Amino acid sequence: MPRVRVPATTANLGPGFDTLGLALDLYNEVEVELASRAHIEIEGEGRDLLPLDESNMAYRAAVELFRRVEGKSPRFYIRLLNRIPIARGLGSSAAALVGALVGANALLDDPRPLEDLIMLAAELEGHPDNTTPAFIGGLVAVAVIENKVCWRRLPLPQGLHLIAVIPHFRLSTQEARSILPLQVPFKDAVFNLNRLALMLAASWEGDLKLMGQMMEDRLHQPYRLQLIPGAEEAIAAAKEAGALGVALSGSGPTLVALCHVPLPQVGEAMARAFIRQGITASIKILRPSPEGAAILE
Repeated sequence: MPRVRVPATTANLGPGFDTLGLALDLYNEVEVELASRAHIEIEGEGRDLLPLDESNMAYRAAVELFRRVEGKSPRFYIRLLNRIPIARGLGSSAAALVGALVGANALLDDPRPLEDLIMLAAELEGHPDNTTPAFIGGLVAVAVIENKVCWRRLPLPQGLHLIAVIPHFRLSTQEARSILPLQVPFKDAVFNLNRLALMLAASWEGDLKLMGQMMEDRLHQPYRLQLIPGAEEAIAAAKEAGALGVALSGSGPTLVALCHVPLPQVGEAMARAFIRQGITASIKILRPSPEGAAILE
């Protein structure tokens, strides 16, 4: 039975909406095995929330891969060990998809190359900015061009730490996307282009300070932050406490602060801002994960 370890991910990093994703050293595990009937077990995050039938996202991903490779839809036993919080903007659904695809591909003796798995995951998830770094690790720039996922892995500055503050409420990607406008002001588009270009340059040059300064956005965060009480205050508190930059993680509600060393006071300051709005939050000090999905011995 293949057992796959998959990292959490944080998408966007401010200006890179649907473009940038970073793998983090917080991992789920997915086990996949052929079975006589559909059977799903979940331990950890989401065990009382996620479906235990064939509608489960990981289960559907395994079935879809077999259908495309062998033209049939067998039954599976799938075990999910979840450490990534559900519906918090840290790529929990991407981890489930990616783990199931890698595990199912291993059951088939790896007939599909990585590029095919990356494309299938993007189709199932709807966007590739979480699933792609979950496959390959590190910081990834990604786009869908002519119905194919095009990606490049980017270097990261030394000493990068991320303080994730995870409010104790769920925010679905669908809800967070529904609030986005159909059009944005021209000056806001230019603002994001400026920041994204300099962020990419900072990653190549290893300039952690500049990278943090460029974690600003006008395309999605001003709208999504309206759904997260205390988030704007938490961002300001993080910067005052020493963070180089702060961004909404994916569609939220988690916030990630970029720091040059582990700074617990940054997470504590953000958590206090949420508490003032009556919202409790967890704090995790994370590092980039250089590895993506991997089959464990």
